Amino acid sequence: MEQINLNIGRKLHRMRQNKGLSLSQLEEMTNVSKSMLGQIERGESNPTVKTLWKIAKGLNVSFSSFIEEDTSTVSVISMEEVNPLIEGEGKFRVYPLFPFDREKSFEAYKIELEPGYEHQAEAHFAGVEEHLIVYNGTLEVEINGDSYTIKQGDAVRFMGDRDHVYSNKTNSIVQAHALLYYSNSQV
Repeated sequence: MEQINLNIGRKLHRMRQNKGLSLSQLEEMTNVSKSMLGQIERGESNPTVKTLWKIAKGLNVSFSSFIEEDTSTVSVISMEEVNPLIEGEGKFRVYPLFPFDREKSFEAYKIELEPGYEHQAEAHFAGVEEHLIVYNGTLEVEINGDSYTIKQGDAVRFMGDRDHVYSNKTNSIVQAHALLYYSNSQV
Protein backbone atom coordinates (compact mmCIF):
# COMPACT_ATOMS: atom_id res chain seq x y z
CA MET A 1 0.00 0.00 0.00
CA GLU A 2 2.88 2.35 0.75
CA GLN A 3 4.19 2.07 -2.85
CA ILE A 4 0.75 2.96 -4.24
CA ASN A 5 0.61 6.02 -1.99
CA LEU A 6 4.07 7.11 -3.13
CA ASN A 7 3.10 6.70 -6.80
CA ILE A 8 -0.14 8.64 -6.33
CA GLY A 9 1.78 11.34 -4.47
CA ARG A 10 4.45 11.67 -7.17
CA LYS A 11 1.83 11.87 -9.90
CA LEU A 12 -0.21 14.48 -8.04
CA HIS A 13 2.89 16.57 -7.38
CA ARG A 14 3.95 16.35 -11.06
CA MET A 15 0.46 17.31 -12.28
CA ARG A 16 0.28 20.26 -9.89
CA GLN A 17 3.74 21.46 -10.89
CA ASN A 18 2.99 21.07 -14.60
CA LYS A 19 -0.07 23.26 -14.18
CA GLY A 20 1.90 25.80 -12.12
CA LEU A 21 -0.40 25.50 -9.12
CA SER A 22 0.33 26.06 -5.45
CA LEU A 23 -1.19 23.77 -2.84
CA SER A 24 -3.54 26.63 -1.89
CA GLN A 25 -4.75 27.00 -5.47
CA LEU A 26 -5.26 23.25 -5.74
CA GLU A 27 -7.23 23.32 -2.49
CA GLU A 28 -9.61 25.88 -4.01
CA MET A 29 -10.03 23.83 -7.19
CA THR A 30 -10.64 20.49 -5.47
CA ASN A 31 -12.21 21.24 -2.07
CA VAL A 32 -9.51 19.01 -0.54
CA SER A 33 -7.56 20.65 2.28
CA LYS A 34 -4.07 21.93 1.63
CA SER A 35 -2.70 19.78 4.46
CA MET A 36 -4.31 16.63 3.00
CA LEU A 37 -2.95 17.45 -0.47
CA GLY A 38 0.53 17.88 1.02
CA GLN A 39 0.26 14.56 2.86
CA ILE A 40 -0.85 12.82 -0.35
CA GLU A 41 2.02 14.34 -2.34
CA ARG A 42 4.53 13.16 0.29
CA GLY A 43 3.00 9.64 0.31
CA GLU A 44 2.04 10.00 3.96
CA SER A 45 -1.70 9.57 3.45
CA ASN A 46 -3.86 6.85 1.93
CA PRO A 47 -6.35 8.95 -0.07
CA THR A 48 -9.88 7.67 -0.38
CA VAL A 49 -11.49 7.06 -3.76
CA LYS A 50 -13.76 10.05 -3.09
CA THR A 51 -10.76 12.29 -2.41
CA LEU A 52 -8.99 11.14 -5.57
CA TRP A 53 -12.15 11.80 -7.60
CA LYS A 54 -12.32 15.35 -6.21
CA ILE A 55 -8.69 15.95 -7.11
CA ALA A 56 -9.10 14.44 -10.59
CA LYS A 57 -12.18 16.57 -11.25
CA GLY A 58 -10.45 19.72 -10.00
CA LEU A 59 -7.39 19.08 -12.17
CA ASN A 60 -9.54 17.98 -15.14
CA VAL A 61 -7.71 14.65 -15.45
CA SER A 62 -8.92 11.07 -15.46
CA PHE A 63 -9.19 9.20 -12.18
CA SER A 64 -7.00 6.45 -13.62
CA SER A 65 -4.16 8.90 -14.23
CA PHE A 66 -3.31 8.56 -10.52
CA ILE A 67 -3.22 4.77 -10.51
CA GLU A 68 -2.08 3.73 -13.98
CA GLU A 69 1.41 2.35 -14.37
CA ASP A 70 4.05 4.82 -15.42
CA THR A 71 5.48 4.20 -18.83
CA SER A 72 9.20 3.88 -19.09
CA THR A 73 11.09 7.14 -18.89
CA VAL A 74 13.44 5.86 -21.58
CA SER A 75 12.39 4.79 -25.09
CA VAL A 76 15.04 3.51 -27.45
CA ILE A 77 14.03 3.40 -31.11
CA SER A 78 16.02 1.09 -33.36
CA MET A 79 15.85 2.19 -36.99
CA GLU A 80 16.05 -1.49 -37.96
CA GLU A 81 12.59 -1.96 -36.41
CA VAL A 82 10.91 1.10 -37.94
CA ASN A 83 9.04 0.54 -41.21
CA PRO A 84 9.02 3.67 -43.36
CA LEU A 85 6.05 5.13 -45.17
CA ILE A 86 7.14 5.25 -48.80
CA GLU A 87 6.16 7.60 -51.58
CA GLY A 88 7.42 8.37 -55.07
CA GLU A 89 8.57 4.83 -55.83
CA GLY A 90 10.74 4.83 -52.72
CA LYS A 91 12.34 8.22 -53.30
CA PHE A 92 10.68 9.78 -50.25
CA ARG A 93 10.66 7.86 -46.98
CA VAL A 94 9.14 8.83 -43.64
CA TYR A 95 10.14 6.85 -40.54
CA PRO A 96 7.74 7.36 -37.61
CA LEU A 97 9.95 7.62 -34.52
CA PHE A 98 7.59 8.91 -31.86
CA PRO A 99 3.90 8.77 -32.78
CA PHE A 100 1.52 11.47 -31.70
CA ASP A 101 0.79 11.54 -27.98
CA ARG A 102 -2.05 13.84 -26.93
CA GLU A 103 -0.35 14.58 -23.61
CA LYS A 104 2.87 15.68 -25.28
CA SER A 105 1.25 17.31 -28.35
CA PHE A 106 3.97 16.32 -30.80
CA GLU A 107 5.18 13.60 -33.12
CA ALA A 108 8.65 13.00 -34.56
CA TYR A 109 9.89 11.48 -37.81
CA LYS A 110 13.04 10.83 -39.76
CA ILE A 111 12.65 11.76 -43.43
CA GLU A 112 14.80 10.87 -46.42
CA LEU A 113 14.68 12.34 -49.93
CA GLU A 114 16.60 10.81 -52.79
CA PRO A 115 18.48 13.10 -55.22
CA GLY A 116 16.20 15.05 -57.54
CA TYR A 117 12.99 14.20 -55.66
CA GLU A 118 10.32 16.75 -54.76
CA HIS A 119 7.56 16.06 -52.22
CA GLN A 120 4.39 18.17 -52.15
CA ALA A 121 3.23 18.15 -48.51
CA GLU A 122 -0.38 18.76 -47.59
CA ALA A 123 -1.18 21.62 -45.24
CA HIS A 124 -1.63 20.38 -41.67
CA PHE A 125 -4.25 21.48 -39.14
CA ALA A 126 -4.31 25.12 -38.05
CA GLY A 127 -1.87 25.61 -35.20
CA VAL A 128 0.58 22.87 -36.25
CA GLU A 129 4.22 23.94 -36.16
CA GLU A 130 6.72 21.98 -38.21
CA HIS A 131 10.37 21.82 -37.19
CA LEU A 132 12.96 20.33 -39.57
CA ILE A 133 16.59 19.64 -38.70
CA VAL A 134 18.78 18.56 -41.62
CA TYR A 135 21.61 16.26 -40.63
CA ASN A 136 22.71 15.09 -44.08
CA GLY A 137 22.60 16.98 -47.38
CA THR A 138 20.79 20.17 -48.36
CA LEU A 139 17.00 20.48 -48.29
CA GLU A 140 15.00 23.05 -50.21
CA VAL A 141 11.72 23.94 -48.51
CA GLU A 142 9.10 26.04 -50.28
CA ILE A 143 6.44 27.62 -48.05
CA ASN A 144 3.73 29.76 -49.64
CA GLY A 145 5.90 30.28 -52.71
CA ASP A 146 9.02 31.36 -50.78
CA SER A 147 12.02 29.03 -51.02
CA TYR A 148 14.47 28.32 -48.18
CA THR A 149 17.74 26.38 -48.38
CA ILE A 150 18.41 24.33 -45.26
CA LYS A 151 21.95 22.94 -45.18
CA GLN A 152 23.38 20.11 -43.12
CA GLY A 153 23.29 21.13 -39.45
CA ASP A 154 20.70 23.85 -40.05
CA ALA A 155 17.05 23.88 -39.03
CA VAL A 156 13.80 25.56 -40.03
CA ARG A 157 10.52 26.09 -38.18
CA PHE A 158 7.27 27.14 -39.84
CA MET A 159 3.53 26.97 -39.45
CA GLY A 160 2.56 23.74 -41.17
CA ASP A 161 -1.02 24.81 -41.91
CA ARG A 162 -0.03 25.95 -45.38
CA ASP A 163 1.11 24.03 -48.42
CA HIS A 164 4.82 23.28 -48.45
CA VAL A 165 7.23 21.43 -50.69
CA TYR A 166 10.41 19.53 -49.81
CA SER A 167 12.99 19.26 -52.60
CA ASN A 168 16.37 17.61 -52.95
CA LYS A 169 18.09 19.42 -55.80
CA THR A 170 21.47 17.80 -55.10
CA ASN A 171 23.18 14.57 -56.12
CA SER A 172 23.16 13.05 -52.62
CA ILE A 173 20.48 11.90 -50.21
CA VAL A 174 18.88 14.36 -47.79
CA GLN A 175 18.15 13.15 -44.28
CA ALA A 176 16.31 15.23 -41.70
CA HIS A 177 14.32 14.94 -38.53
CA ALA A 178 10.84 16.42 -38.48
CA LEU A 179 8.98 17.32 -35.33
CA LEU A 180 5.33 18.35 -35.63
CA TYR A 181 3.99 20.27 -32.66
CA TYR A 182 0.21 20.52 -32.27
CA SER A 183 -0.32 23.71 -30.27
CA ASN A 184 -4.10 23.30 -30.30
CA SER A 185 -4.01 19.51 -29.68
CA GLN A 186 -6.89 19.05 -32.13
CA VAL A 187 -5.89 15.52 -33.05
